[in-house]
Amino acid sequence: MARVRGLLIEGGERLIGEVTISGAKNAALPAMAASLLLEGKTVLENVPQVRDIETFKTLLECLGAKVRWVSKGVLEIDASALTDITAPYDLVKAMRASILVLGPLLARAGRARVSLPGGCAIGARPIDLHLRGLEQMGASITLRHGYIYASARKLKGTRIYLDLPTVTGTENLMMAASRAEGVTVIENAAREPEVEDLAELLGKMGVRVEGAGTSVLKIEGVSQLRPAAHRIIPDRIEAGTFMVAAGITRGNLLLRGCRLDQMEAVVEKLRQSGIEIIPQDSGIRVVGPTKIRSADVRTLPYPGFPTDMQAQFMALMTLANGLSVITETIFENRFMHVSELRRMGADIRIEGSSAIVTGVPSLSGAPVMATDLRASASLVLAGLAAEGRTTISRIYHLERGYEALAEKLASVGAKVQRVEIDEGA
Repeated sequence: MARVRGLLIEGGERLIGEVTISGAKNAALPAMAASLLLEGKTVLENVPQVRDIETFKTLLECLGAKVRWVSKGVLEIDASALTDITAPYDLVKAMRASILVLGPLLARAGRARVSLPGGCAIGARPIDLHLRGLEQMGASITLRHGYIYASARKLKGTRIYLDLPTVTGTENLMMAASRAEGVTVIENAAREPEVEDLAELLGKMGVRVEGAGTSVLKIEGVSQLRPAAHRIIPDRIEAGTFMVAAGITRGNLLLRGCRLDQMEAVVEKLRQSGIEIIPQDSGIRVVGPTKIRSADVRTLPYPGFPTDMQAQFMALMTLANGLSVITETIFENRFMHVSELRRMGADIRIEGSSAIVTGVPSLSGAPVMATDLRASASLVLAGLAAEGRTTISRIYHLERGYEALAEKLASVGAKVQRVEIDEGA
């Protein structure tokens, strides 16, 4: 019987204390990819030390970049001498964000060979918009033996309309446009803070980017970029997860290092549920309610409610007073945590793309299994509030995107520890 890493949680403890929010993994990954655009060093600060970052570090090293941790949270990347243009299947299958090297490799080296990502646990995330945009910029693209082969003597600026505001697609095209000849306009671009963060880094590298944070981006390409240093924005999803943790345990947490201006949709829904969220000079105070109120949620591209907070909000609603409807519009398979929450006593039924959640008086601890990154977080939250013991297996999903989550929770009063679990026990 296989043994896997897991978490053991003794529920019922109020979380009280202070937590520092880490840098955003989803901003750090495109920033790491952007380092491939220049012959020189890029220094990134506030980088979370999580599994996805280490996987991407390995990918950059495979391409010839020299990557090292200068100190905690500070990553130095020297891509002066690229030795390869291939992103192999073994790395891309481990993390779909590896597709982000396609644009910068093509822009700088004129060639790229990147494995097709395939599907993932929360549904297919096709990259046709990435490829169509690069073709509009003059790239020749073929698909052979599971790989994308892309080439271009010189990418040309053009006008690109995205059928969907894809985040990684927008980021890939922004990076490709950074060394293209002329001006590229991306319409229906993603508006996420992580896209804005990449635009800020590209600006420091000498690229002129206009419209970041809006649906129309204008990028003026340059022939050579300059070395830059950049601080990654806080992780708004980690901050939202800890806000839910305070609410679901009737706790009182001070969150340091997060930005409410990038979380307005989440904050609005959490306040509707009865959670107090109070800006202070030293951070954000989050106070859980005596009784959780029900609230409906519909996931949407930014600035709407993020799909990456859907599972955590559902965990909160399992204990709400009343009925809530949670509708997922981004990914088709993102209710995989529902069956595990039901094992803990949650009352949830699925109707198409919506989950109908009827709050129950209490949850009970149970052995559960994580299926993806945010599903893992929802099970941790449910375990914190449940009566008795919860064991969560396959927490490697959790380690992909949350930096020291168990340790942070333990520091504010949670009874949580890492354990080895016999899978199937």
